[in-house]
Order: sequence, then structure tokens, then C-alpha cells
Amino acid sequence: MEPRERTQAARDRVPRIDPYGFERPEDFDYAAYEEFFSTYLAILTRRAIKWSKLLKGSSSVQKSMTDMNRTFPDNVKFRKSADPCLQKTLYNVLLAYGHHNQGVGYCQGMNFIAGYLILITKSEEESFWLLDALVGRILPDYYSPAMLGLKTDQEVLGELVRTKLPAVAALMDGHGVLWTLVVSRWFICLFVDILPVETVLRIWDCLFNEGSKIIFRVALTLIKQHQAFILEATSVADICEKFKEITKGSFVTECHTFMQKIFSEPGSLSMSTIARLRESCRAKLLAQG
Repeated sequence: MEPRERTQAARDRVPRIDPYGFERPEDFDYAAYEEFFSTYLAILTRRAIKWSKLLKGSSSVQKSMTDMNRTFPDNVKFRKSADPCLQKTLYNVLLAYGHHNQGVGYCQGMNFIAGYLILITKSEEESFWLLDALVGRILPDYYSPAMLGLKTDQEVLGELVRTKLPAVAALMDGHGVLWTLVVSRWFICLFVDILPVETVLRIWDCLFNEGSKIIFRVALTLIKQHQAFILEATSVADICEKFKEITKGSFVTECHTFMQKIFSEPGSLSMSTIARLRESCRAKLLAQG
């Protein structure tokens, strides 16, 4: 077939308006698009087949999902009276992921992350693949049975605070407060139900784009911005309460300003530094058994 005939044939087959409602420009290369999409369609088909298989069968994952009904009790879309009720969608995503990654299965905290992904994408399958990117690639070992990655990163935050905010580190050490006591939910829920929705979504944009160091930037910014307030604490209970309070108020609500702050307040924070601290903190945790 001649190039002109091939282009016209492709133009006849490919809709002039794309799936998002935009009209294709006059100089749009229909033939190249059709060639690309024929390859991409095979990938989408493979994923769809895998998705349908993951939803089938039963496993121990179902037995461990006991807290799922407590996901977002204040969100009307997750209530049983909602039509459609997103609890079923959430169940499907978590069940499929448990079958897909049997080394992780289901872990508390994943329900909040999957729930947000469902609210954003409005798609079970897309939420599943984004969850896989987070749990399998960006945050490895956060949700494994031993949660070694999660524990390691909490210790890494402690070391970063020791370097950048030594007065806060001294307060924590003086009262024998472990970092897991005050920041575990920040890490395991990726700030869901901790910071305002709009702020969390902007943090996640950066998390998908730049990786896990964003979590440290957010944590350090919250602590640095409220350092004087935290240092007023006089007991373990007081420290815990102040760490809850610093996640509220206009500072975290004004998401645009907040996002600018996370890239300026903590100062330099390279992945090489984080990798080095992870290595040493992980070794300590393993030595402790």
C-alpha cells in the first residue's frame, strides 16, 4: 500500500476525537499513531488478562483484610449506602495485589493508599498498577511481613534529624522516644488521613516522580517548621501530642506553599546520602534481630 493510501486508511479507522474529547490536529500522523497503538494494545491486553486472573480464586489474603471496612469512614463514597460503594472496588484491588505479590499479601496501611488511588483514578485496574509501583518499586519492604524497609526509613529520618535539627534529636533521646512512636503512620499511610487531601496528592505526584526521598523532605519540613513548638514538650506524651498537632493548620492546608517549602526547608538531601543511611540503619536493625 502506498504511504498516502496507508495514511488515509489509518485516518478512516482512527477517530478524529481522542478518548479524552480533544479533536486531533489537521497534521496529526494517523498512520504512526495506529502503528504505535497496535503495539500498545497488546500490552493493555496482557495487563487486562493478568488483572482478570488476579481477581479469581481465594487465598489467605482475604482472611487478613479484616480492617478494610474501616477505610475512610468519613468518606460517603466508601459507605455501604453509596451507589456504587467503593468498598467492593477497594476489596478487588487489595485482593488482586495480594495474589500478585504473595510475599507482601495484605498489610495494614495499604487500604488507605489503595483507597486514595481509587478516588483519583476511578479505575480498579489503574489503581492496582499504581499500587504495584508504590509497594513493589518505590517503597520496597515497607509492607513486607517484617516491614524492614519501613523500620529502616524511620531510623533514617532519625539520623537526618540528628544532623539537621540536633535540638529535636536531643529532646527525643532525652525522653527515650523512638521515632516509630511518632512517625510510623506518616510513613506507612504516606500521609493519608494525616495531611489534607490536596496536600497529600501533591506529595504523591512528587513521590511517583522523584521517589521515596520526598517522604523525608515532607517529614523534615514538618519538624523544622514547628521545631520551637516541639521543643516545648516536657514528657513522652507531650512529644507525641505535639507531633500530631504539627500535621494540622494553615501551614499544611496551603498546599502550594507547603510544596515549595519541602524543597527548600530541609536543604540538600541526595539519594546517595539516603542510600548510605539506609545501609547503616538496616544493618543495625538486623544486628538487633
